[in-house]
Amino acid sequence: MKLSYVYILVNEYRTTFYIGMTSNLKERINQHKNGLGSKFTSKYNVKDLIYFEEFTDINQAILREKN
Repeated sequence: MKLSYVYILVNEYRTTFYIGMTSNLKERINQHKNGLGSKFTSKYNVKDLIYFEEFTDINQAILREKN
């Protein structure tokens, strides 16, 4: 069973949020912390994980991310 994750990152002051989805949460968070996650998170220094949810159905994860 492959797991999917929806996660929320914030900047240091918790004024900018980023919501993403991945199948490898640990690796994806490391990418964000090293400036490789996305242009948005790099630009706004969004790299602190504050929340995540785990899903067994990727379609449910996609719906949750869009919610």
